[in-house]
Amino acid sequence: MNESQSLTNSLLIEVDVLSNRLRNIKQSYKTTENKALKGRLFSENKNIFKRVNEIYKIAELLNKKNYEKINFSYLLVEITKRTLNENKFESNLFFL
Repeated sequence: MNESQSLTNSLLIEVDVLSNRLRNIKQSYKTTENKALKGRLFSENKNIFKRVNEIYKIAELLNKKNYEKINFSYLLVEITKRTLNENKFESNLFFL
């Protein structure tokens, strides 16, 4: 086994938490009228998106080193890819 399952599991948990936070940020952004809060939410969304993108790159590296078709690193790649795509799809939210 070439990958650290503990590391991969920790990254899976982190992506799950970040994905939930992104959803919460979007919901808060829609419901608030406070410009300062909207600015902070926009900034936090940007930082979280960057972190998920970093995890995606790590996941791809882990997945390339593993020759099994089904593994935790492949799951990590798929979850981060979906989170990034969801965020891109809904990115127009901040420009309403």
